[in-house]
Amino acid sequence: MNRTQKKEFMLQTAKKEYRGCWPTMITPFTADNRVDFAAIRAMVEWYVERGADGIFAVCQSSEMFFLDEREKLDIAKAVREAAAGRIKVIASGHTADDPAKQIEELGNMAQTGVDAVVLVSNRFAAADEGEDVFTANAENVFRQLPGVTFGLYECPYPYRRLLTDDFLVDCARKGRLVFLKDVSCSNEILARRGRLVRGTSLSLFNANTSTVLDSLMAGYDGYNGVMANFHVDIYKWLYLHYGEDPVLARRVSDFLTVMAIVETRTYPTCAKYHMNATGVPMSLVTRSKNAADFGENGIHEVEAIIRMETSIRMELGLPR
Repeated sequence: MNRTQKKEFMLQTAKKEYRGCWPTMITPFTADNRVDFAAIRAMVEWYVERGADGIFAVCQSSEMFFLDEREKLDIAKAVREAAAGRIKVIASGHTADDPAKQIEELGNMAQTGVDAVVLVSNRFAAADEGEDVFTANAENVFRQLPGVTFGLYECPYPYRRLLTDDFLVDCARKGRLVFLKDVSCSNEILARRGRLVRGTSLSLFNANTSTVLDSLMAGYDGYNGVMANFHVDIYKWLYLHYGEDPVLARRVSDFLTVMAIVETRTYPTCAKYHMNATGVPMSLVTRSKNAADFGENGIHEVEAIIRMETSIRMELGLPR
């Protein structure tokens, strides 16, 4: 991106409400498997202190498929209240299969006062159903909930369904979506989507670390992924400074990419251990995984990450 292109990009980005680095918030549970609201409030402070621009709550990282409806709504309200307008809060909880139930749960989530309700792409059609089914079900939501601000997440569970270019462009031009969490993990798709929605109010966020630097250079508006639960401040440095020193930016990107391998180690339990070790007490109770699988080797890996975070923060001039 040359100087003229970067200036144009910054002017466009400045007009968008949704940008920067956002964690996909994990859900802490007490030892008896209830939602730990004290830990939720502490996590919000942890995110804010480290420079997060927003929080995506009640998402896959939050184990939303393992929460009941009351828990989803209570978590969204708690996060919104703790954030207290300092940063934006969006939430999903879009897990139902039945279209009528989806309208109910999305409408209820909107009533919590979050800034946007995030749709999940695979809820609009089964894996073997075509784009006609997907589009009809999405249109039904837009029609029945006309006053709701929506984002969309290409959630990989239970299967990954990427948006078509036509659907993406239509939503961008009509202002139906303010936020897309892209899980394509493809530089070709990232670059194409950046071109397709340029000049609209739709903000594009990359969920994938290995392509995050390339996506920023392609015009994406930020990062929204699981590793912001470990070091959102380092992602924020990359977001703010990637154009100033390309060599250092690539090295920071490489660091983040290698650190992201920990996601394969019993996530989100590993993130809960990291939160414990960096100032937010919580149990390791996890509904979507067996926390016992996070053993001694996992502990050593997370502790190594913490030491390496400290080292790179010193190099970048970030608080330790």
